[in-house]
Amino acid sequence: MRARRENLFGLIEPLLAHVERPSRYLDHEWGAHAEQDGPFHLCMVYADVYEVGQPNLGMAILYETVNAQEGMSCERCYLPWRDMALLMRERGVPLLSLEAAAPLASFDAIGFTLAHELIATNVLEALDLAGIALTSDERDEDDPIILAGGPSAWNCEPLSPVFDAVLLGDGEESIVEACACIRDARAEGVSRAETLRRLARVPGTYVPSLYDVVTDETTTRWGRAVPRAGEDVPEVVYKRCVRDLSATEPVAQRIVPYLGVVQDRLSLEVLRGCARGCRFCQAGMTYRPVRERPADQVVEAAGRALAASGYDEVSLSSLSTTDHSQCALIVRRLNEELGPRGVKVSIPSQRLDSFGVEMAAAAAGGRRGGLTFAPEAGSQRLRDVINKNVTDDDLERAARNAFEAGWRRCKLYFMIGLPTETDEDVVGIARMAERVLEIGREVVGRGPKSGVSVSISVAVLVPKSFTPFQWAAQLEPDEVRRRQQLLLHEVRDRAIRVSYHDADVSLVEGALSKMGRAGFALVREAWARGCKFDAWTSEFRFDLWQAAAAACGLDLADVACEEFPLSAALPWEHTSPGVDKGYLQREWLRSARGVTTPDCTRASCTGCGVCPTLGARNVTWGDRS
Repeated sequence: MRARRENLFGLIEPLLAHVERPSRYLDHEWGAHAEQDGPFHLCMVYADVYEVGQPNLGMAILYETVNAQEGMSCERCYLPWRDMALLMRERGVPLLSLEAAAPLASFDAIGFTLAHELIATNVLEALDLAGIALTSDERDEDDPIILAGGPSAWNCEPLSPVFDAVLLGDGEESIVEACACIRDARAEGVSRAETLRRLARVPGTYVPSLYDVVTDETTTRWGRAVPRAGEDVPEVVYKRCVRDLSATEPVAQRIVPYLGVVQDRLSLEVLRGCARGCRFCQAGMTYRPVRERPADQVVEAAGRALAASGYDEVSLSSLSTTDHSQCALIVRRLNEELGPRGVKVSIPSQRLDSFGVEMAAAAAGGRRGGLTFAPEAGSQRLRDVINKNVTDDDLERAARNAFEAGWRRCKLYFMIGLPTETDEDVVGIARMAERVLEIGREVVGRGPKSGVSVSISVAVLVPKSFTPFQWAAQLEPDEVRRRQQLLLHEVRDRAIRVSYHDADVSLVEGALSKMGRAGFALVREAWARGCKFDAWTSEFRFDLWQAAAAACGLDLADVACEEFPLSAALPWEHTSPGVDKGYLQREWLRSARGVTTPDCTRASCTGCGVCPTLGARNVTWGDRS
């Protein structure tokens, strides 16, 4: 029997004096929606603490979208930190929504945002705190329908037993249709199984229980999902795509939090999609095609949202904001309108060229903190392998322009473990950082008070689904550490600071990225042993992940570092963002030859297949050349 909807904040309030940051658990923030009357209630869950989840733009978009529908209510929930979770279990307090302090088990549906692979154990923790069975086949007729979506839904197989349905791609339309489907099915009194069959007919919706996993000579060891005999479901579920971003509400982030959050500013999505074609980048493939908002809409929305929220900074959000064809116009107009009010405009992603620096300078005004570029690789050869399409000259010009424009600190993002990488490429990272530092000293001066510095952040390549590198093996952890030490040894100037990702964390992420449905046993075992908040450095327990893998008969390195045959059916191919497999195969082969592929918004069609498959097209409002 479904839990009764009632406000249980009285159970939480006595606990607040005993936990850190009690404001994580308070409701009624400015801009939040009050509980609405109506026959349908959805709770959106970001399975991490409030200050990490509250700024998430995707969740904010869906929250506003559902609450705008007649007869539908959407509330939010974030995962309590360990101290609060312990007290809740001790006192028998279930996981509650934020707005109405209602038990999650009392909602018609619950939607999880899969922001990254390491959130997997947190999803199980949230369901367990809510008193809801962990897997779809364990739930009763009256239990909420458990939905999921988000960036990491593109290989959701290791978590697929948890979810009743997974919404692929843009969610503005599909979340409303899925909610309406569940509402109508409940009103008609149909069974849970029939409700899931109806959900499978909503375009872009993958219902894992209606698919079986088969393993044969055409697959990897993880098999592939195929429609269950007798079930009328598509062999491949294609993502939903909002064809015209300008037709959607530009202001999704309306809530002003009680405490500082990780991105404490107004965020406006100005652009969706990227066609640059970096071969390691999952978002660049899965968010295609490119769709821009027009400048007029962005400027109007910024003024309206700032007046309602009181923020003093607006961030122009996208995968590559300076690729917007009207970026210069948008920044100039925002500065004209907002500058006199003391409102800062920020651009979180800069192109590695003079235009990127110019836009950063225009957005920063008189403020010069640090400027970030992402060369990704330490040599031109390797940048051609990954299709980065920037040169050493591009970086040197951008660095010189930045220092001449008043910046003193420069941050460079790189990866190690890229296909065909050699020690020479790793050493090239150090040499590139030294060259940028030298340019800064040429421009600013060499004295100790010049303030010129360079920092390097080095991630480990984790091959992701629906990228040209999805067949690649991840670098072995011991080799990751050797190359990290090589880089540290090669950096000799104290004005260059180096940070790098933990090899063990990257290994777990890589294993979760490669596994099929059978990987759920590993996730469940790791959670049962105490793994949660795995994305937090202080909380990650590699020893527990290793023990969980051993209990499941797995070796994490063996899983993550496996190279898949180019011809094999991969564990995630029953879902699709519209990118053609043949295109990805061609890109993988081109990478081995160091042959680059242009951006289709600046050149001719490159044949990725997204536009004809989804019936969509690139939408730009100016010249992107």
